[in-house]
Amino acid sequence: AKGEPFEIKAELTKRPKTKKEAEAFLENCRTANFSIENITIRPAKKTPAAPFTTSTLQQESARRLGYTVSQTMMIAQRLYESGKITYMRTDSVNLSNYAVESCKKVITSTMGKQYLKTRQFTTKTKGAQEAHEAIRPTYMEKQSTEGTVQEQKLYDLIWKRAVASQMAEAELEKTTVVIGMDNDTENKFTLTGEVVKFDGFLHVYKEFYDDEQEQENESRLLPPLKEGQILEHEKITAIERFTQHPARYTEAGLVRKLEELGIGRPSTYAPTISTVQQREYVEKGDREGKEHTYKFLVLTKNGTITDTIQTEKTGSEKAKLFPTDIGIVVNDFLTAYFPNILDYNFTADVEKEFDDVAGGEKQWTTLMRDFYASFHLSVESILATKSEHKVGERILGIEPKTGKSVSVKIGRFGPVIQIGTADDEEKPRFSQFKKGLSLETITLEEALDAFKLPRTLGDFEDKTVIVGIGPFGPYVKHNSKYVSVPKDTDPLVISLEEAVNLINNKREVEKQKLIKNFPEEPELEVRNGKYGPYIAYKGTNYKIPKNLIPKELELSTIMEIIHQQNEKGTTPRRKKYAAKKK
Repeated sequence: AKGEPFEIKAELTKRPKTKKEAEAFLENCRTANFSIENITIRPAKKTPAAPFTTSTLQQESARRLGYTVSQTMMIAQRLYESGKITYMRTDSVNLSNYAVESCKKVITSTMGKQYLKTRQFTTKTKGAQEAHEAIRPTYMEKQSTEGTVQEQKLYDLIWKRAVASQMAEAELEKTTVVIGMDNDTENKFTLTGEVVKFDGFLHVYKEFYDDEQEQENESRLLPPLKEGQILEHEKITAIERFTQHPARYTEAGLVRKLEELGIGRPSTYAPTISTVQQREYVEKGDREGKEHTYKFLVLTKNGTITDTIQTEKTGSEKAKLFPTDIGIVVNDFLTAYFPNILDYNFTADVEKEFDDVAGGEKQWTTLMRDFYASFHLSVESILATKSEHKVGERILGIEPKTGKSVSVKIGRFGPVIQIGTADDEEKPRFSQFKKGLSLETITLEEALDAFKLPRTLGDFEDKTVIVGIGPFGPYVKHNSKYVSVPKDTDPLVISLEEAVNLINNKREVEKQKLIKNFPEEPELEVRNGKYGPYIAYKGTNYKIPKNLIPKELELSTIMEIIHQQNEKGTTPRRKKYAAKKK
């Protein structure tokens, strides 16, 4: 090639299955001459997406703005209530004639007639009712809106999507280059690139890619090339790749799946996802990937082949939905005993039957009677079935010291580890799960570690210091007072010195909360609280009038305040701890 040298990246169309095949191919490439065999240039068009439905708005705002499903609906609700957008719970992709005409005016006046192409879309969603128009700004000529930053961003997204839906297609030129070898007619390298000839709707609404690699491939610009052109390889790499498990759902991805399966309506997507998280069947979080090794072969420019083992971390998950132990157990139970109701088609079929009721084709009483008759029998049958196997129970092994069985199961307050059984003479011992452990993966060693607590660390101020673990996590106990152990500190290895530091740190915090106390009334304190200073006396809190300075309060004044508030019945809440129902 004439002029400055350039670099292009091409990929082999047929992938080697083994390391032996890859080595043989690289060996062949050593003596090969590379040239461009074919260049195919074809025009292509990109069509704008339909205006937003509830589902697509939730998905796109999650991808572009990072909003959760419930957050998107809350912001959209505020925009709707203030008259800025149309109703936000809809499965329709249609725009009214008024909206289409408004889009026409906006597009022609701001961008020109060449950008205009009106159209109506057809929904492909299973069981869509299309009772409302697609989500769009109430007044299309208003490109922006007032309000919070979040409201402005969501409005901008809705406006751009609605306007783009009535704009011309983007015109592209896609180029595919095939590179051949003079000593191998079977294997070919290919590379692709594209050039935007007319941006069309992309002028307003840029395409968004979940896959960065896809975006890189689509936007790659190619240098001037011609058939028969001789190329030199800089380096040729062969990288070992492994099959990845399917990615877990994000909130937006779960919405898309619910819509595909016909489960629920636009108004139920966000509440459904919020409910399974509130009930702790599912938790949203991040997971670090696992590090593994892979083989890496490189043919350099001077003809040397290097063979190395490299490491990488794969499978990391960010802001994904993970089933909890309780969620897995509940799902297994329902799937085993109510398979027809847990079937994906059940909800969709019921939705159709409800539509028939709404259309006057079926009686709702008949529908409910038919369902309940079989459902009631199933419930009665399951209640009558006595299973010796506890919910989610798994036997891990035997405790070496006592010879008793070690098991895990779901208890009243979540997953628990148990040593012994109810049939033993001694009562079984129980322990909570450490964070990060699950019913399915916990080992015998990890379970036994949980019973190493509580443990005595030593004495401080003539009182014993104990570290243990409770319902809210690990703690240090000293003189009947508790201090939480930080998440980054392992309670199994914490030292007495570290525990004393935690105790002293808590005391310092408590001192800052105390404004004033009275030796003659040990149960009386003036304290700093979350909502300002207050009086604490015999387990009850009292407000301090705004015209008084807390530090200057005398005992007689405080007692008068307490007396007045008790007489008026304005005494604030006394702390109460209600027992949980069995």
